[in-house]
Amino acid sequence: MKAPLSICLIARDEELELARCLDSLPSADEVIVVVDSRSVDGTEQLARERASRVEVRPYTGQSDQKSHCLSLARNEWVMIMDPDEVVPAALAAEIEEKLVDPDEGLGGLSVNRRTWHLGRWIMHGDFYPDWTLRVFRRSRSRWVGDDPHARIEVDGRIDRLSEDLEHYSYRDLADQVDRIQQFSAESARALSEAGRRARLRDLLFRPPARFLRAYLLRRGFMDGIPGLVIAWATAFHVFLKYAKLWERQQRG
Repeated sequence: MKAPLSICLIARDEELELARCLDSLPSADEVIVVVDSRSVDGTEQLARERASRVEVRPYTGQSDQKSHCLSLARNEWVMIMDPDEVVPAALAAEIEEKLVDPDEGLGGLSVNRRTWHLGRWIMHGDFYPDWTLRVFRRSRSRWVGDDPHARIEVDGRIDRLSEDLEHYSYRDLADQVDRIQQFSAESARALSEAGRRARLRDLLFRPPARFLRAYLLRRGFMDGIPGLVIAWATAFHVFLKYAKLWERQQRG
C-alpha cells in the first residue's frame, strides 16, 4: 500500500501559479496551504476551493512559515512545494511508486528542479542542476541554515528521483530584480543577526567570483544570452547582500 502523503504549500498573491501547481500534484491524502495574510488577490479563495486545509497567517520568514505548514500535516510522509512549481505527470507517478511500502531506511526523496526563465529552460549555471529534498518523513526532519536559503535535512537514506520538477520562478527580468531586492535584504538581516560584518573584500571579490562560477565553471554560457543575464543577476544579488549588510552596520 502507498504511504499516506500530505502536501504542504505557502503562498502569497499567487492565484495563477497556485492553480497550476495544485492541478499537477500527485495523489495525496491532504493538501495544506498556509496563505500569507498580506495576500490581496484570489489566492485564499482558490486554496479554499481546492485544498484540504487553509490557514491565513502573518508572514514570519520562509523557514518558520513552512515549518508551521508542516506542523499541520497529519501524515508521516510529507511533500513540500512552492506555488510556482509544477509536478509533471511522470514525476508524480515516480513519487507515488516510491511511496508504495517504503523501507524504514528511506528518509526522503530528492528532485532536480529545472527552471524556465527568459523564454527557455535553463540547464546550466547556478540554476541547474538544482537538487532539493521535497518528500520526506516528517518525524526525521529538521530545518537548517538561515532564511531565505534554509533547507530541510532528514535522518535516513535520500533517494534521487529521475524526473525533473518544473520551476516557473520569475515572470520576467523585472520580477527577478524584485526578488533579488527581497532575498538580498533577508540574507543581510540573517548575516547581521549571526554576527557577520561586511568587509571591503566581500564587496570587491565575491560578486565577480560568483559570476565566474555561474558563467564559466558551471557553463552558464551554454544557455546563450539568458545564461549571461542570469550570471550577472546572480553576481548583483551577492553584491546587494553584502552592501545591505554594510548599510545595517552603519545604522548600528
